[in-house]
Amino acid sequence: MATSAYERVEKHEGIASEAQLVRVAVQLNAHRLGGPLSTAELALIRKASAPLPRTVIEEMRASIKKGRDPLGAALYSLRPGPIRRTLGAVYTPAVLIRPMVKWVLEQKPETVIDAGTGSGRFSLEVARRSPGTSIIAVDSDPLATLMTRAMLAAIGHRRATVLNQDFTRVALAPTSGRTAFIGNPPYVRHHQLSPTLKAWAQTTGRKLNLTVSGLAGLHAYFFLATAVLGRPDDVGCFVTSAEWLDVNYGAIIRQLLLDGLGGQSIHVLDSTIEAFDDTATTAAITCFRVGTRARSIRLRTVKAVEDIGTLSEGKPVARERLQEARRWTPLVRTRRDIPSGYIELGELCRVHRGQVTGRNAVWITTGNEHGLPEHVLYATITKARELFKAGAVLESLIGLRRVIDLPEDLDELDDEDRRIVDRFLRKAKEQGANIGYVAESRRAWWAVGLRKAAPILATYMARRPPAFVRNLAGARHVNIAHGLYPRIELPAQALDRLADELRGSITVAQGRTYAGGLTKFEPKEMERLPVPDLPQLIAAP
Repeated sequence: MATSAYERVEKHEGIASEAQLVRVAVQLNAHRLGGPLSTAELALIRKASAPLPRTVIEEMRASIKKGRDPLGAALYSLRPGPIRRTLGAVYTPAVLIRPMVKWVLEQKPETVIDAGTGSGRFSLEVARRSPGTSIIAVDSDPLATLMTRAMLAAIGHRRATVLNQDFTRVALAPTSGRTAFIGNPPYVRHHQLSPTLKAWAQTTGRKLNLTVSGLAGLHAYFFLATAVLGRPDDVGCFVTSAEWLDVNYGAIIRQLLLDGLGGQSIHVLDSTIEAFDDTATTAAITCFRVGTRARSIRLRTVKAVEDIGTLSEGKPVARERLQEARRWTPLVRTRRDIPSGYIELGELCRVHRGQVTGRNAVWITTGNEHGLPEHVLYATITKARELFKAGAVLESLIGLRRVIDLPEDLDELDDEDRRIVDRFLRKAKEQGANIGYVAESRRAWWAVGLRKAAPILATYMARRPPAFVRNLAGARHVNIAHGLYPRIELPAQALDRLADELRGSITVAQGRTYAGGLTKFEPKEMERLPVPDLPQLIAAP
């Protein structure tokens, strides 16, 4: 059975219309808190119904002081689901608000900006926990801002400014200390957004050297607006649908979290958790620090709402790995099986398959029958059995065949070498080395483009576990093997231990088995293998 995080809506028989809800807000002194009222807010007040009995108002005030949201609950029951969804008004349950506010306040902000405040649930929780913190609540719905004013007035909070404005276009007065952005950005799909708003997103994206998809929804725009409004070292915590982790339009959010909104952590709620009432979506809580370039982001899956805990948890995933991934959800989900003290290999190393020559008979030579310059010949692993034979360490290049890897610019060669190479290339053309998909995809058909020598080489297809070999000899490799390239400089001792660990712990069951018993490890699959974390690898023996 699905777990619901939403506290079911309380019924308030005394509130039968939005006009009555506006009157309740006024009776709670909404008009006396948060600064000047907007024209739209004043228009609602002028149309408000007659006053409600004092007992109803005092019930509301008492409920608000206990941290509840009777005004939002009333509006929820008054507005049909389709209308709420058109406005992107999906109210956040307290079980999500509490850890988000806790994380934000731990960053010691001077001001908290409630972006898309709705009925003011985030603002109320901030005010209750930290009365001395200034609050700026922003929402384009005048009824929402009136409810927020009323909620804060009911608990006597006075350090608040409430703005009935579009968050993507709001102008904020400068503050001296850190600002924190928090909220549940409205989920409004792209086809419901105005051409003016879409034009703003495109222009703003270009200013940040980022591309904004025309399919991006309003919640993506909130991240973009925060990148513009925030100053270095400001922080933020948003809860949204998790689909941006994977879809093309979500690239703008992923790019911002890597550059500009330095991602701190992402917490994806398990799909069985109904985070938002009446909305079937997987939720993600994202914490970030403005103006920073994330070196890694902590990712985790939350299996039950009671497990949310602190938003500083999660396993770090390296920036490079996040940049390479087109979808981030697999990076979150695969972490479930990583034991304590271990990380995924991909966090330490990129795994690259060796280069394709396109025509081995031309580009691979046993000796040097063409008389080519020695500096264009590279001793190379060209057969998997060479790695199996090497055992733990490849210490010598003797016996390895060599790959002819010419420079893209042949003018780099001296005159004598150029004559020899030109003679070889004429023969290579006769063998068709300049035609075919591989040759035609290169910038220069004669340049194989071998990668530099990887410190660890691995086989990836066999009827046995992969061989992981320390490449002390500096051999290159073609596409029959993978190379493990550390993302950061690792001492030789750490590389030795890493190779030893992989040899001793990886089984064929962790690969992809094909008919006939062959087991294959694609580069990304190999990157998901568990290995000891860096402190264990570099610890003294």
